[in-house]
Amino acid sequence: MEKIKVGVLGATGSVGQRFIQLLENHPYFTVTHLAASEKSAGQTYGDVMKSRWKISSDIPAYAKDIIISLPDPKVTKGVQLVFSGLDASIAGEVETAYAEEGVMVLSNSKNHRMDPNVPILSAEVNSHHLDVLAAQKTKGKIITNSNCTIMGVTISLKPLMDAFGLKSVMLFSMQAISGAGYPGVPTMDILGNVVPFIGGEEDKAEVEPQKCLGTVEGGVIKSADFKISAHCNRVPVFDGHTVCVSVAFDKKPKKEDILKVWADFQGEPQKLGLPFAPNPAILYREENDRPQPRLDLDTGKGMTTVVGRLREDSILDWKWVVLSHNTIRGAAGAAILNAELLYKKGYFN
Repeated sequence: MEKIKVGVLGATGSVGQRFIQLLENHPYFTVTHLAASEKSAGQTYGDVMKSRWKISSDIPAYAKDIIISLPDPKVTKGVQLVFSGLDASIAGEVETAYAEEGVMVLSNSKNHRMDPNVPILSAEVNSHHLDVLAAQKTKGKIITNSNCTIMGVTISLKPLMDAFGLKSVMLFSMQAISGAGYPGVPTMDILGNVVPFIGGEEDKAEVEPQKCLGTVEGGVIKSADFKISAHCNRVPVFDGHTVCVSVAFDKKPKKEDILKVWADFQGEPQKLGLPFAPNPAILYREENDRPQPRLDLDTGKGMTTVVGRLREDSILDWKWVVLSHNTIRGAAGAAILNAELLYKKGYFN
């Protein structure tokens, strides 16, 4: 089949760069449209990014000669899908404009996440939430990623919720500096330090998992009813969000039951064999000191959720550690996997 033409909004930013890296030679999609601010518009991507490219691999050759435009759906030239890495200050209005023009929008921004008929889609967790797209009034549709902090957490919770039910969840995050974008956190604020506040992060961490793990009723998403308390911290790690999780279940399982449920877990992307689907979706590390960002971040090309240190909790039931790659699994890679799911389910026919 002919590849789907796609665009990247916010192409010069940290998430936009990751999209451009990961979409090179993709079997379903070809990038033909790059959009950024007026400072970059009218120039080739290669010229603009000579001193701004922050990913260790080189700028993909396919992107270098693409002329950057302003984020305007009227200049998309046959694009059926855009991946949005836009800043939240402009993302909501721009993404709506693309959807109104019939373009499918896969967004990493927070603006539309809590709209009742916009899925916070995590392809392994809640593919059935795509059913609510029919209730969106625009010709094109908007789908969002979750906050990168809770992406891996939600994946680790999904099979356990299905098997044992959830009562309450406590999260303690240690979030990488790349999550703040570029230039991000000043050096003198983060080196040798922990910053125990990330604006708006705890609010998102305490509501988005319930929506991700909710049900579809009457064309809208009804959030799950378990409780969450979150502490979110910025730490001097470049990539990789580590989250300590404690959970109370409706029916307390045994350790071996939890490990089996994680090991057996396969979402729709794994069953369909999608290109970006990690296999396994969840990997449990037996070592006492794992997972670690330095050692485990690239598992499954950055798409696998790595868990470890499963042990009983003296207040709740069980606790463990979750590691996920915040700019791949928590951002660009997750959005690409969502797009692959849409492709396989016939949304671009």
